[in-house]
Amino acid sequence: MIPLSVPNFEGNEEKYVLDAVSQGWVSTGGAYVDKLEKDIAEYVSTPGAVACQSGTAALHLALIECGVTQEDMVIVPALTFIAAVNPVMYIHAEPVFMDCDDSLCMDPAKLQSFCEEECMLVSGQLIHKHTKKQVKAVIIVHVFGNMAEMEELLSIARAYHLKVIEDATEALGTYYEEGIYEGHMAGTLGDYGAFSFNGNKIITTGGGGMLVSHDKETLRHIKYLSTQAKDDPHFYIHNEVGYNYRMTNVQAAIGVAQMEELEEFIRRKNKNFALYESLLENTETGKLLPFRSGIRSNKWFYSFILNKDICKKEIREYIGLLQEKGIQTRPIWGLIHEQKPYRGCVCYQIEKAKYYSERIINLPCSTNLGEDEIKTAAEKLKECLSF
Repeated sequence: MIPLSVPNFEGNEEKYVLDAVSQGWVSTGGAYVDKLEKDIAEYVSTPGAVACQSGTAALHLALIECGVTQEDMVIVPALTFIAAVNPVMYIHAEPVFMDCDDSLCMDPAKLQSFCEEECMLVSGQLIHKHTKKQVKAVIIVHVFGNMAEMEELLSIARAYHLKVIEDATEALGTYYEEGIYEGHMAGTLGDYGAFSFNGNKIITTGGGGMLVSHDKETLRHIKYLSTQAKDDPHFYIHNEVGYNYRMTNVQAAIGVAQMEELEEFIRRKNKNFALYESLLENTETGKLLPFRSGIRSNKWFYSFILNKDICKKEIREYIGLLQEKGIQTRPIWGLIHEQKPYRGCVCYQIEKAKYYSERIINLPCSTNLGEDEIKTAAEKLKECLSF
């Protein structure tokens, strides 16, 4: 079986974990947590970072820090993993689902149209005409290591006084190579940026996440909330509701080792994507989804878009055929606004998200894939699609 996306432990992971265990620092707090926070902050060029139990926890803390409440609305993508949207429900706010563009990231044109046509600015607040609720924030996801069109999206957000939370959980290491944000990393352009270190991400801590911001005071408060809001840890005084969201030292030890390998992992991701591209470029059954020009992408996931004029079967049938041939693949996510907990929420012109959800198969993309495995995966894909 050639797996879809598995972790790669070829560096100092075991050494650092054993060091943490030998020192007895295995739970929350410890030198490796501090080191990982420092390493991430330096890598993405922010003044600090806060380690969390997951990328979802990071998004939840960001929404709280944005002041989002149950009286507010938050604009979210329809096409993403549901964990990007669930934190909106944690605080009982209302999501507004937005369509994607051809990068699979949020469509700036539709965001602009929604703000103009469905809302009105009242005393510096964007008010949704139908519900009369304030639209307070937007969560922008950099899907599969691509980069959303941040120049346009940030311009719209500023014009309508929206807080911007970047879900960069799939895009650690992706940055602009040109334009006004040249050199800026995914996750560092909005008010907050969230990263994930789940087992299938480009680096992993087994489970875990990170939140970054350019505001040091905000980061201090987020860290306070993530550690049960301890005002006096010795006498157990808590002046706010806190959360048990801290990463463990053992997880961070894995992460510190993974950060040492990150640029090599990105190099391999780009190399393997180029090989897939060369192997699949002449097939009539579809093509690899390109990444946005003008960026250095980490190319976390490789998405093959079916030509539905030729490929008549449903996605799940092709995935089943590939599984039988020893190739693990997956579809893109089920659209969130169609999921049971979100039916009835406000949606705005969801078209391309539906189009791509019916056409994309994600191919094996682990950083420890060999050339022969990629060639096998490409060959089996072409065989299955020709049925």
